[in-house]
Amino acid sequence: MHIRELFDLKGRVAVVTGGYGLYGRPISEALAEAGAQVIIASRCRKRCEDWAAELTARGLAACAEEMDQSDGPSILAFCKRVYERWNDVDVLVNNSVGRSMESYADSLEAWRESMEVNATGLFAISRSFLDRMMNRGRGSIVNISSIQGVVAPDFHNYDGTGMTTSPDYQFHKHGMIGLTKYLAAVGGPRGVRVNAISPGGLRTPDHGEPFISQYCRRVFLGRMAEYDDIKGAAVFLASDASRYVTGHNLLVDGGYSC
Repeated sequence: MHIRELFDLKGRVAVVTGGYGLYGRPISEALAEAGAQVIIASRCRKRCEDWAAELTARGLAACAEEMDQSDGPSILAFCKRVYERWNDVDVLVNNSVGRSMESYADSLEAWRESMEVNATGLFAISRSFLDRMMNRGRGSIVNISSIQGVVAPDFHNYDGTGMTTSPDYQFHKHGMIGLTKYLAAVGGPRGVRVNAISPGGLRTPDHGEPFISQYCRRVFLGRMAEYDDIKGAAVFLASDASRYVTGHNLLVDGGYSC
């Protein structure tokens, strides 16, 4: 196959959960630019619709769906609607994340809330789509983890900022990488690949000093991630360009975790 064919997603249907969020936007845009019909899903249908409208205004194929990953019936209803409309799904990007905890000292109830989205909900939606993909004999699942699923938090990044990071996020992102390998073992014999991407921190207007300098001091490339940096990785793992890659965690962090 020509290299352009390997990366081409024309005729493919891709679901991106949390598809209008920080990493969801560039991921859903990248898949649409590669030719896929992209279904942007989250709890807030309006935001999904607004982002889908921006993409369709550029001639790309995108639509919006509502799905609450903390709610089992919502996940099942979402999957049912998707398959009724599109018949088959080629790509699932698990990008939704719940951030109910803000710090180490938060309540156990906040921990339990995050489990519903980032553990139970993640498994529920993955299994729903994986089962259908295995019946079909092909498909790709891409889980969006984090450098915090690979290394311990560096609290010095937050010195003098009032910012911190929470233990549940660390727990879930490590667990997502483990689940990626488990599902790759389940789906591989039936033609389904399951991989993860662990991106570094994406710079936003909310980031300022001294956080930026403190974070970048340990990044080999000397900067935080930018909007386009995850797009190539997402298309690679969604497409036939990675057809012999499964159970892999692709670090897109500028060398932060080395």
